[in-house]
Amino acid sequence: MKKAPPERVSQETVTFNVNELEPLLSPPPMRIPPFEPAVVKVKSGETMLIRPMKIEEAPLFLAYVKKLMDVDHDFYDIVGARVYAEVLGWVRNRLKDPYQLLGIIDGHVVAFCNGRLMNEDINISLHSMAFRRGLRAGAIMYYAKCDYCFETLKQKEFWATYESYNGLKRWGIGMAQPSYPWPSLQHELGGAKVFYVTKEYWETSVKNYLEEMIQTKLERPVPSKVLKRNEKIVMPEKLEED
Repeated sequence: MKKAPPERVSQETVTFNVNELEPLLSPPPMRIPPFEPAVVKVKSGETMLIRPMKIEEAPLFLAYVKKLMDVDHDFYDIVGARVYAEVLGWVRNRLKDPYQLLGIIDGHVVAFCNGRLMNEDINISLHSMAFRRGLRAGAIMYYAKCDYCFETLKQKEFWATYESYNGLKRWGIGMAQPSYPWPSLQHELGGAKVFYVTKEYWETSVKNYLEEMIQTKLERPVPSKVLKRNEKIVMPEKLEED
């Protein structure tokens, strides 16, 4: 849009350095503690490390997730596309206060979850993905997000929505999550219905439900040898399906 200036100016053209524009485009980070790495024993008896993804690991992760966009069943395509955009938004600094967590066994990434902070009180759940079946890895990662929200960040609410029937059944219905009136309140994943967990509901019900489902608990601190063993990651060669 063009509009004439209200008075005579000495410069008809004003240029900007991109370093001056970037602060307007990138969100200022909140000062929050990161997710503290934890280990869990999975059904196979193996030890899975849960830790934040490193920025330098993103290209390898994105190359794998990109393959999911071509899978045309069970909502892999839309989940893959959205996770790709979310992680890329983190890399490009175009997503406010995101976190990305990896579930790793002996260097092999078997699960992933992510979310972001809307504000000091509300944690937005984005996605949870299991790349290896039979470990309850997806459930463990969902538990890890809730643990981060309520135990570390001391937030008041955890907001989720679901693309797949399995996700709705396991988390929305399985945890009897209440929902806010739609469309008055909408989740940022496509404006869908918001299902939520409060801190009180986490402490009285949801935490126990998830611990019974995963049959394990997060253990901290993580032994240094486990951290060392999982410094370098390997993504799956292909999608493991049921």
